[in-house]
Amino acid sequence: MGNLVAIVGRPNVGKSTFFNRLTGQKKAIVHESSGVTRDRHYGKSFWNGIDFSVVDTGGYINNSEDIFEKEIKKQVVLAIEEADIILFLVDVFSGITISDEEVANILRKSEKKVFLVVNKTDNNQLLMDANVFYSLGMGEIYPISSINGSGTGDLLDEVVSSFTKENEEEEIEIPKFAIVGRPNVGKSSLINALIGEERNIVTKISGTTRDTINTPYNKFGHNFILVDTAGVRKKNKVNEDVEFYSVIRSIRAIESSDVCLLMIDATHGVESQDVNIFEIIRKNHKGVVIIINKWDLVEEKETNTAKNYQEEILKKFAPFVDIPIIFASVKNKQRVLKSLDEAIGVYKNRKQKISTSKLNEVMLPLIDAIKPPSLKGKFVKIKYVMQLPTHAPNFAFFCNLPQYIKESYKRYLENSLRKKFNFTGVPINIFMRKK
Repeated sequence: MGNLVAIVGRPNVGKSTFFNRLTGQKKAIVHESSGVTRDRHYGKSFWNGIDFSVVDTGGYINNSEDIFEKEIKKQVVLAIEEADIILFLVDVFSGITISDEEVANILRKSEKKVFLVVNKTDNNQLLMDANVFYSLGMGEIYPISSINGSGTGDLLDEVVSSFTKENEEEEIEIPKFAIVGRPNVGKSSLINALIGEERNIVTKISGTTRDTINTPYNKFGHNFILVDTAGVRKKNKVNEDVEFYSVIRSIRAIESSDVCLLMIDATHGVESQDVNIFEIIRKNHKGVVIIINKWDLVEEKETNTAKNYQEEILKKFAPFVDIPIIFASVKNKQRVLKSLDEAIGVYKNRKQKISTSKLNEVMLPLIDAIKPPSLKGKFVKIKYVMQLPTHAPNFAFFCNLPQYIKESYKRYLENSLRKKFNFTGVPINIFMRKK
């Protein structure tokens, strides 16, 4: 299970810039229009040989003044519940505000490890000013500048050294399948259909599942663990931010799995949140099978309903479109086992290792047939290719001028690999290396 770090704090203290600094995103998208995909508020970070996930809770707050304070509070409470470590960001220029004090009060009561990070301390005078934050009673302060990066190294050293060491014994080679998706798409019903018992309480209320549940499964010659994502808690307020809850909960299950069964409600089609969850699966290089549930409720009025639907889905998830899609009805137990078979197939695809000799025998003629376009009169020569020894399929192509290879050519290489070897349902990474 990966470690999850949450950034909390009131608006305009620089959370987006800090998040981008930690996750290596190129640009801080500070002006945000509503409806932009929000997966940029989830990212992977790597420090001292340890990788972890970062969530910027601020990205999920609705920007209307009246509910602002309440929203911030809600995000902080959720971060305490779900994250391993909390980075509480404050702004040296504004000093301690009432909002900061409220957040500090909630955090002090929590059992979680909290780092108080004072942002925008760009010079010695501001470093002195940062000392005022000791009065919040949160222990040590960490002055940083998320714009130029000063102080972030020392902070990250402390953060990664305080992760709990994971239990080594967990490395049993049993496939783990996570069932993910928006609230109320039928995740618990799918697990019940598979294991044949009402092990999860299934109700109409969005988000009855509360925690991630691991169910060992051994049937029909299959042996693996089903990970049921805790969708969302019960909605107790109208403006409960369902999206944030289900995304932050899904992160946990996705990271601890090998293959994700992403369930989509046929009656709703693909919504922005499905795309967010799909992006998290892709960023974590996990296998994926898409299950269109409640297909029995979509009238087959035209002959090509499934075909049109499939095209529509793949358009939303492009450019990664080599994905199995199952049209199912969990309620009627239609194609439930087929989705399992597909998941096992994807698991095998993700695990496959191709020998260097086989790779070169297949790929070099294809590279020869369509060479990388020349740039500024320089010709790129790809000499050989090998699969890297990683959990998910990664390939290194060795050449004289790796910097001249364009994305479009990398896509050609990826598509060629997919045609010749079966990587259906598995994200592939292509790296260009200097010979």
